[in-house]
Amino acid sequence: MPFADLINTNLRRVPCRAVYIVCAIPALLLFFGLLTGGLGVDPIRRLELELGEWALRLVIAGLCITPLRRWGGINALGFRRAIGVMAFVYVLLHLMVWLVLDMGLRGDQIWKDILKRRYITIGMVGFLMLLPLAVTSNDISLRRLGSAAWQRLHRLVYPAALAGGLHFVLIVKGWPVEPMVYMAIILSLLAMRAVPRQATGRRASVAR
Repeated sequence: MPFADLINTNLRRVPCRAVYIVCAIPALLLFFGLLTGGLGVDPIRRLELELGEWALRLVIAGLCITPLRRWGGINALGFRRAIGVMAFVYVLLHLMVWLVLDMGLRGDQIWKDILKRRYITIGMVGFLMLLPLAVTSNDISLRRLGSAAWQRLHRLVYPAALAGGLHFVLIVKGWPVEPMVYMAIILSLLAMRAVPRQATGRRASVAR
């Protein structure tokens, strides 16, 4: 049995609810660390950053699904909605930690930072682009919008991913290696989508 077929056979045995459970574990551990003093000398900052990084990881995981199918024959489309929803949950938690625990819901200071600090501005733009995707990530919205309109709307994940990557890069001073790696992965995954499907088919034919 080819490797991709073996993976697909095993993926079909995994229920979607398992994806939600597994993706929730890092957040639960982080909040447990916050309550027990396990997040170091600046726990709010650590919690905020870790939640944001997990959000970016899940966005990247969602972006990987189409290239894996096109280039590797691995079909994980059944998990894309769960991964996308959990990515938004982490973005929302990241935002709420900043708004409530970091800023103390001080509206004047929050708006000042959104307008003044570039990384916060870009992060908020990314969040606003993800918001309609989260709201319409259900079968009812798919039926009401129609498949074509729904797919066009959900392409907002591409600029949202770029905004998230840039947000991470700008948070860290200097030339941070880790955020740059995330950004390079996002750019690579988006570039792979620009390759015509015919080229993918030719490659597969040559391989056979």
